[in-house]
Amino acid sequence: MAARTLPFTKMQGCGNDYVYVDGFHHRVDDPAALAKAISDRRFGVGSDGLILILPSEKADVRMRMWNADGSESDMCGNGVRCVAKYAYEHGLAPKKPRLTAETGAGVLGLDLTVRGDRVEAVTVDMGRPRLERAEIPMAGPPGHVVDEPIRAGDRTFWVTCLSMGNPHCVTYVERVADFPVSTYGPLLETHAAFPRRTNVEFVEVVSRGEVVQRTWERGAGETWACGSGASAVGVAGVLTGRTDRKVTVRLRGGDLEIEWSPEDRGGTVKKTGPAVTVFEGEWALEGA
Repeated sequence: MAARTLPFTKMQGCGNDYVYVDGFHHRVDDPAALAKAISDRRFGVGSDGLILILPSEKADVRMRMWNADGSESDMCGNGVRCVAKYAYEHGLAPKKPRLTAETGAGVLGLDLTVRGDRVEAVTVDMGRPRLERAEIPMAGPPGHVVDEPIRAGDRTFWVTCLSMGNPHCVTYVERVADFPVSTYGPLLETHAAFPRRTNVEFVEVVSRGEVVQRTWERGAGETWACGSGASAVGVAGVLTGRTDRKVTVRLRGGDLEIEWSPEDRGGTVKKTGPAVTVFEGEWALEGA
């Protein structure tokens, strides 16, 4: 009897790579366990996590994601761009230039840049940032968290925190390329101030329209890009007066364009970037 296999597609947005499974046609019984196994970069496919593309009663498609450590997350800005590309190109959603995706952070609008029959880039309406401390969530008194001191290891960081459907902690450093992200990232991720842990963005300001970002992702470690993190950095730059409402965020895996509209224009964050298919394959299911 032949072993049962699960078709998958590996995709990436600015180097933030996930394994995608068509949940319209295939069932995954234990996605947390599969995420841990398939994400391993020596013994698996190698990725920052697993994303299932599922039917939705609220939108064109539904996205559920698990990090490489098996923990489930509400949203990934780079991941949802690839969801849109996959759904459009594989006929899981209508062939139209604007799709919607249901996520743990709500229903998001996705505007596609299509050449021929292929999606080259996607603009994601990330919605309004959640700025109240309890919405992040983060321990402490009510209010916004802007340039607030927090101690991690032997350093004090001045952090600006918010939620883009998942928690983010943004801090500014002088030379991000040399910064020991792997030392301080996990200390901030698991800090007692964050009851659900947090993603951490270390940012160097180049100009009012350009920043360089390195990201320590909750449950995944340092990744080459984080779309919701870049969105959080765009918001944090405005809140702290460091950058304009439209900014280019340079990540290890590529660039994202972030724009936070004023309150009188909706106050939402839009993020534009690439979505790329890397390869397709089949995963042998244990016990099959």
